[in-house]
Amino acid sequence: MSSVAQRVFESRRTWQLTHREFLHAACLIASHEAGHRPEAVIGIARGGTRLAELLAEQLHVPAVIVQARHNTSDAPRLQASGHVEVHSDGDALAGLTAGCRLLVVDDICGSGSTLRAVGPWLTGLLRPASLRTAVLCRNRGADFTPDTWGWSVADWVRFPWEGPVDGPTEPLPPLSGLSHRAAAAA
Repeated sequence: MSSVAQRVFESRRTWQLTHREFLHAACLIASHEAGHRPEAVIGIARGGTRLAELLAEQLHVPAVIVQARHNTSDAPRLQASGHVEVHSDGDALAGLTAGCRLLVVDDICGSGSTLRAVGPWLTGLLRPASLRTAVLCRNRGADFTPDTWGWSVADWVRFPWEGPVDGPTEPLPPLSGLSHRAAAAA
């Protein structure tokens, strides 16, 4: 069995993504990804749900939510198990056609396990013409690099849709631009 990347937690703070910065980051991601002309946005529940809905609205394409989870709890600073189960509820993917262009989104790429599991699962079902990934945050310990992300983090992040956190939080710094995976050499 291969080892799972370990998320980096410096334990200096708990980052807080404000609703305002979330909206700003979503607009930046939508603007960048529009050039790739996705035909659907696939959100990974739970964290990617709101991002998927907002991006889909901005890109004028459907949002589809899939379930992929490997954490056994929502406890802060929990390391990834590496075991990810992926599924969709009912006919969630029924409206998508084989060969479509997909944008898969989540709130964070912690270890990379979830995005690494969802991509092949979708490829097996839909054989997309392209499959891109975007997240709000990427943990520095992740061994998966999304196509697009906002913040690189080395501590726990609290998102606007999550409940209150014990102890103080520090707002993520304003996002001035996105990071992108380097293009593969031709």
